[in-house]
Amino acid sequence: MSPDDRLAAQFAFLNEADRLKSVLRATTLCDGSRAENSGEHSWHLALYALTLADQAEPGVDINRVIRMLLLHDLVEIDVGDVPIHSMGGTAHASTATQEAESRAADRIFGLLPPDLARDFRALWDEFEAAQTPDARFAKSLDRVQPVMANLQSGGGTWITYNVTLDQLDTRVGEKISRGAPRLWDWVRAQARHFFA
Repeated sequence: MSPDDRLAAQFAFLNEADRLKSVLRATTLCDGSRAENSGEHSWHLALYALTLADQAEPGVDINRVIRMLLLHDLVEIDVGDVPIHSMGGTAHASTATQEAESRAADRIFGLLPPDLARDFRALWDEFEAAQTPDARFAKSLDRVQPVMANLQSGGGTWITYNVTLDQLDTRVGEKISRGAPRLWDWVRAQARHFFA
């Protein structure tokens, strides 16, 4: 690949990634004024990783976590946001959704030069599998941020989807506690007041 072709591929990817700013999420901004977009969500999660790095297990590489968080929702360009509490909480993990997201990852990361495509796709796959300490922490933050937005906005999507504290524990708490147990303890205590 020539240097010019490489730059063209890198900018094709970056221009495509700009579309993430047009994908609206179910979660609102903390002030409840409007739906957050997926680009804002990814940026906010990167900031969460920087700010809450002390909540990660020893050995977690925050720079890798930030890279995962910046890439993790690019598939929403093709698939859209699938709220964790929609359709009884089952839509998010459905096989059809996972397959659609995998196809989107192939397409979007395939715009890049092969070395970057391979590296970015590997980070995305690692995040999705949530088996490494880095990915578990990244996944924890991905679950914490909407909880905090719902708390700040007076309930947000919890009201929309009639979420109970038990549902929050099983759909969100288990993921958070796998990668950031102290963080979940604190966040759950805040959420418990909302559901009281």
